[in-house]
Amino acid sequence: MTNVLVVDDDFMVAKLHCRYVSAVEGFTVSGVAHSGAEALRAAERLCPDLVLLDVFLPDMDGIWVLRELRAAGLGMDALFITAARDVGTIRSALRAGALHYRIKPFSQAALHEQLRHVASLRTRLDDLDEARQEDVDQIFGTRPRGSRELPKGLASHTADLVDSILRAHPEGLSATECAEAGALSRVSARRYLEYFAQTGRAEITLRYGGTGRPERRYPAARLTS
Repeated sequence: MTNVLVVDDDFMVAKLHCRYVSAVEGFTVSGVAHSGAEALRAAERLCPDLVLLDVFLPDMDGIWVLRELRAAGLGMDALFITAARDVGTIRSALRAGALHYRIKPFSQAALHEQLRHVASLRTRLDDLDEARQEDVDQIFGTRPRGSRELPKGLASHTADLVDSILRAHPEGLSATECAEAGALSRVSARRYLEYFAQTGRAEITLRYGGTGRPERRYPAARLTS
């Protein structure tokens, strides 16, 4: 079970985030805080596995809160959920040790996908005694662009094609749309998109509507550098 501390100055937003988290199997809300000081006290008392952290708090910003948590030796992961869009703040969150950064507003499905990704990272680390470079690349989600080693069955020229299509549609597209844009089969397009999602170059969101299973869509990852 992954214990989560939800930090947001808006009581209704915090309540909504708690509901989102509780709906994901394997996750539970262990506490809620509405200021930076409350967050620091709650983190020390509860020792959560994950903190959902807003940037805009009434007494200190969320970046400072995360730095204080790190300075105190508290090893929980942090996921920013905030309306802050400026690159400086995103860079500061990354340097402070944030696991990811999600910009408001977002869908419940998007947060669920992110939480499942967090769970998969935790499971992968727990299962490893010694990591291969491939394991490290998947955990960190990035690899130097010139030194990618593609899995068997994937070709570099096709990967570059799908990558260019993905970057041309940062809002996301389906495997079918990618296949049409690149004159590929849908199965082939989905294999590359899934690979990009596994290695952090794309994300996965679900579009609900109509009957049947929700459609998987692949927006480009927000942080690619």
